[in-house]
Amino acid sequence: MKYDNKNFILAIVLSMLIIFAWQYFYAKPLQDQLTQTGTETTTTTTTTSPQPDTTVLPVTRDAALASTPRIKIETPYVAGSINLQGAQLDDLHLLRYRETIDPKSPTITFLSPSGTPGALFAEQGFVPATGTLAKLPDATTLWTAPADAVLTEANPVVLTWDNGEGLLFTRKIEVGDEYVFTVTQTVENKSAAPVALIPYARLQRQDTPVVSGYWVFFEGMLGWLDGKLQEIHYSDVAEQKEPMKLDSTGGWLGFTDKYWAATLIPDQAKPVTANILHQKWGSRDVYQTGYVARDALIVQPGTSASHRDQLFAGAKVVNTVNAIGTKYSIAGFDYMIDWGWFYFLTKPMFYLLDWIKSLVGNFGIAILLATVLVKLAVFPLANKSYASMSKMKKLQPEMEKLKLEYPDDKMAQQKGMMELYKREKVSPLSGCLPVVVQIPIFFALYKVILTSIELRHAPFFGWIHDLSAPDPTSLFNLFGLIPWTPPAILMLGVWPIIMGITMWLQMRLNPTPPDPVQASLFNWMPVMFTFMLGSFPVGLVIYWAWSNTLSILQQSFIMKRHGVEIDFFGNIRESLPFLNKKKAAS
Repeated sequence: MKYDNKNFILAIVLSMLIIFAWQYFYAKPLQDQLTQTGTETTTTTTTTSPQPDTTVLPVTRDAALASTPRIKIETPYVAGSINLQGAQLDDLHLLRYRETIDPKSPTITFLSPSGTPGALFAEQGFVPATGTLAKLPDATTLWTAPADAVLTEANPVVLTWDNGEGLLFTRKIEVGDEYVFTVTQTVENKSAAPVALIPYARLQRQDTPVVSGYWVFFEGMLGWLDGKLQEIHYSDVAEQKEPMKLDSTGGWLGFTDKYWAATLIPDQAKPVTANILHQKWGSRDVYQTGYVARDALIVQPGTSASHRDQLFAGAKVVNTVNAIGTKYSIAGFDYMIDWGWFYFLTKPMFYLLDWIKSLVGNFGIAILLATVLVKLAVFPLANKSYASMSKMKKLQPEMEKLKLEYPDDKMAQQKGMMELYKREKVSPLSGCLPVVVQIPIFFALYKVILTSIELRHAPFFGWIHDLSAPDPTSLFNLFGLIPWTPPAILMLGVWPIIMGITMWLQMRLNPTPPDPVQASLFNWMPVMFTFMLGSFPVGLVIYWAWSNTLSILQQSFIMKRHGVEIDFFGNIRESLPFLNKKKAAS
């Protein structure tokens, strides 16, 4: 069997470099731009019920909050207020999360009133069924609340509104399970005629949000409808003429950001028609996701009827999302967490890290220990690979003889080497196996670190205060000694340098490839990876550096066990052309 070693190695390396280059030259600069420019927005949810109000004028958040009467929301997880005008949930702060790693920085502002920059709010209500002419509450309706009412986990609030025509509307709002708002709407019919009402709910987002731009996770309009995951980018509806409609029984839909989500959750046993809408308000974009029930709520004279639905508005904490989905039997709710196509790798990786962190109290230490466990799991394969590499090291003298015997005949050299490999039962691809095994582990960890809110602002030790962000230091300002912030391309921190050194040392354990192209490629790989990983989350860089270190120890042990001498300086000399030239000249 003829092995095309060069092409195989080049394919692996180039595949890795493409991903790293994308992160380095596109994703990281885009993220820097987002940090500098802040957040713009665009998102709107729609049903075929109330449409976005195009008369809303731009207003500051403080002015919007002060312009309408409100009820406070106070829980250990969220704070904000309910707007009594329209009974909208449009003011919410996530108390467990801050904008930066500074503990004094503001908490995350998630929901904001209509008209404010990046507004995002929720609204429930009724639209009349065919033949019903009753006056119904809308976005301008002023609801009545008990004096000094405050919504807490222990105390729901009850809002009321009388239409003056025999219909009394009551809205009970509860909050629990960290980020779940349960809204029960009751209609009491004191008139002489029955009424037919169709429940609806909507989430509206004003202005197009600037998304992170990473391909590894989704941001936009998201839902589980008709038994399928629906992912709609903001750009997908930019030229929309009519609302997008999907029929479903139960499910959920709303907006998802990198770490936060707001989703409407209808009764899981009842049919609804979901709607996704985009409109323009002058220069502003408005996106709306929502649903209307397909069955009307019939309220006979002298009776009352109720409709209940829910809203999730908060952080996409894995255990919280899973618990809510299980408790309320919400179909596909765990798909709010974007595990990606390789969920069979990313989910186990997350749960492993989360479990270890629960034992040691630090995600950085969890990454180090998880790396050890992964190394143990693939030890048999790595052991076989390193043993084969050790045998190849012993074959170096014979390989040198072949080059001297056929100095100008590459085909003869290659044929002789293949016969040598076959006779000694050595595979020239054996050295690639540890790299091949490491690639899926690398990408699984990359996605977990980049997308899991559990690792957002998770500290390590020393200067590392956020494992999900790049190493903040740089060689080019002497690691902070020079008062200058280098551009992104020069952000080469301590951990990327450590990673590059360990990668270079690991390669020096191996025989220098006989092919000059491979030798040159291997010489430059640590340098290229060092610069490119400088823009990656530092938790991933720590993993790679630690993994290299463990590989060096493992490979050194196996080589010694097979009687192979480890000649670092000799391998270094062979790998550097200018040292070889000096040696040849002497």
